[in-house]
Amino acid sequence: MKIKNVFTKGNVINVIKSLGKVRPKISHTSILTFSTLTLILVIAFVVRLFPMRWEIDPATGKSNLLLSEFDPYFQYRFTEYIVKNGFIAWAWPTPWIDDQRWYPQGFNVARGAYPGLPLTAAFLYKIISMLGVGIDLMSFCSLFPAIMGMLACLAIYFLGKDIGGKPVGLLAALFLALHPSYIQRTSVGFFDDETVGILALIVFAFLFLRAIEEDRPLNSTIKYSLACGAILGYFCASWGAAYYPIGLTALFVFVLLIMKRYTRKLLLTYSITFGLGLFIAINVPYLSPNYLLSATIVAVAGVFGLLFLADILTTLPTRKLKIITVIVFLALLVGVYAVLWQLGYVQGLTGKFLSVVNPFTRAESPLYESVAEHRISAWGSIYYDLGIGIVFFIAGLFFVFGNLNNKNLFLLIFGLTSLYFACSMVRLLVLMAPSFSLLVGVGVNGLLKPFIALLKEPPKMGLKKKFGLERVGKEFSGTAMFLIFLILTTSLAFPSPKVYRQAYTPTTISSGSLSIIPSEPVQEWINMLYWTRTRLSSKTVVCSWWDYGYWLTVLGNVTTLADNATVNGTQIQNIGFIFMSNETQAIKVLKWYKAEYILVYVTIYYDKEKGSISLANAGGDEGKWGWMASISGKARERFIKQGLISEGEMWTSNFEDVKQMFGNSTLGISWHDSDRDGSIDENEYVQVSKGQNCTIYKLMRYAMERWLQVQKGGSPPATKLLYFSEAYIAGLENDGTKYGGIVPLVCLYKINYPER
Repeated sequence: MKIKNVFTKGNVINVIKSLGKVRPKISHTSILTFSTLTLILVIAFVVRLFPMRWEIDPATGKSNLLLSEFDPYFQYRFTEYIVKNGFIAWAWPTPWIDDQRWYPQGFNVARGAYPGLPLTAAFLYKIISMLGVGIDLMSFCSLFPAIMGMLACLAIYFLGKDIGGKPVGLLAALFLALHPSYIQRTSVGFFDDETVGILALIVFAFLFLRAIEEDRPLNSTIKYSLACGAILGYFCASWGAAYYPIGLTALFVFVLLIMKRYTRKLLLTYSITFGLGLFIAINVPYLSPNYLLSATIVAVAGVFGLLFLADILTTLPTRKLKIITVIVFLALLVGVYAVLWQLGYVQGLTGKFLSVVNPFTRAESPLYESVAEHRISAWGSIYYDLGIGIVFFIAGLFFVFGNLNNKNLFLLIFGLTSLYFACSMVRLLVLMAPSFSLLVGVGVNGLLKPFIALLKEPPKMGLKKKFGLERVGKEFSGTAMFLIFLILTTSLAFPSPKVYRQAYTPTTISSGSLSIIPSEPVQEWINMLYWTRTRLSSKTVVCSWWDYGYWLTVLGNVTTLADNATVNGTQIQNIGFIFMSNETQAIKVLKWYKAEYILVYVTIYYDKEKGSISLANAGGDEGKWGWMASISGKARERFIKQGLISEGEMWTSNFEDVKQMFGNSTLGISWHDSDRDGSIDENEYVQVSKGQNCTIYKLMRYAMERWLQVQKGGSPPATKLLYFSEAYIAGLENDGTKYGGIVPLVCLYKINYPER
């Protein structure tokens, strides 16, 4: 039997021709949307790479990426440990006690840190390493935030599209990509919890709103609920701000109940989401089952009880029976909560979480108040961050309020609550970024809709001839749209390029922690950390203010007494006392810790024209001594009982009292007043003497005099140190012509204990 050959030349040509006639059915709108979204994502990623300018060596052209701020260095250390030892080695079989931190007790990482970000970064790093991508872990962690920032913009597009259509999704993605606070927290080097936290928040909202859609099939609702619960568990394991989406969702569901929008799908979604999410959360060692006893989680249980009650009421036949059931159930709910509260099982909000809800409690804790990002947001900082977008934000609130479907109701609550928390704490401006971007997108879209309709088909509007117009034409709509575009452009770029400035800020260590943006990388801190890493051992104990703990541990490879985790307030109080007391008192506390070195950081300003120097107060300890005194002043009675100081000598935690006691200027005296020419009265002289007698003042003063000796050929330092000797001062070679005349001096001193 002969088989006919179908692969003839003619047949092949016909097949190719037929394939050429087949065209994918892609609309111009889809192509335009895809292109716009791709452009937004590229902008979001590239703008977050700007700090790399300060990481490139101009001599070699090579990049040595470093992390920004302070907390990212611990996140890197945690990630590095996972990469080297395995994904569960930090918690099992024995918890990792990092003995280079918080000496002598060390730091229990499993019980003191969120593992979500390090686990995510380690997992992704292992994948790209297996794929053969040659990148060191520090550089990968530095680039990680920019990647997460781009993905968050993609996620908010889908959330915005579900809420208000593709235009809202694209606008929300654009505004999030260029949001100043979000850029700051996701630019190169900012390897911290917010990088995954904001992305998880957006994905959580997207999944939850999809799960409760009324026309969605049951199996689809279950899938979205399971995914939503998994994301919530991941959020809880990654960032302390997980209390926010938990409380936000509980409040949203509670409002739905009040508005009589209960459905069994809502009960199912709520149950699966929080059941799975909280199950994951309590298995995180840092959270443990005690997490379920916090006030926020108890509120979640209360809302679940109300959902259960609403479901029961739908089955009861008579109104009387429903009323009795409601009364009994609510009485039981309140009674159980009251009993648990009285027995101490319910934990109220404490620490910084309480200070977010009630910012006035921060005055009682100088430790929290000393952190700039924990302070109440000033109106100026809010406007600088949000700009003219505030107008469109308000318009967005108006539009969603006018159409309160479930998604708009969620967005309304999301926007108002995040606005409150952003006003409560500067750091939480980043938490407002997603809701702000969505509402601005809704506002811009709502304002543009009528003008777009006029452009498509402008209606004829009869008007009185005295106005000189017979109809509103396309030119009116075009002008209005151009004005909105101009307002938005002005907000983002002119006259103050906020986005550019926020993105073009160097990493903190590359700027030497200065409060200005230098024109070139600042080497002093990098030089100091290289010196400690190469000259000292990992067991060497260095005392410094807690701000610099992560840098010294991770980059300097020495053991520190405290760092930015601030888990031991007593130890920070002791360090503050060391710096603010005299040398004889300080050496007693240093001996407790067997510290071998002490480090201070001072910035001075050199006026080349006048040839004079003064304190720059540009990020050094000369601007932090007040907080050292205030924080240590909280332990006033303890220090007196320990015999370290007498009743009359010890200061209080009140900042104004501290300034009065040590002098209103920096430690009571400027660098030029050491000769005491008689212009200081007796009371001021006492303050000056106390200020000059502080350990930190003497250490900073000595470094300043050493700089004068090196740069101006002066005499050896006149300041005499009893128990400290110079080990290394980074910055002595700076002649004052760099960094705008600011000279940062990072000073390390050897501690010489008395024989007796």
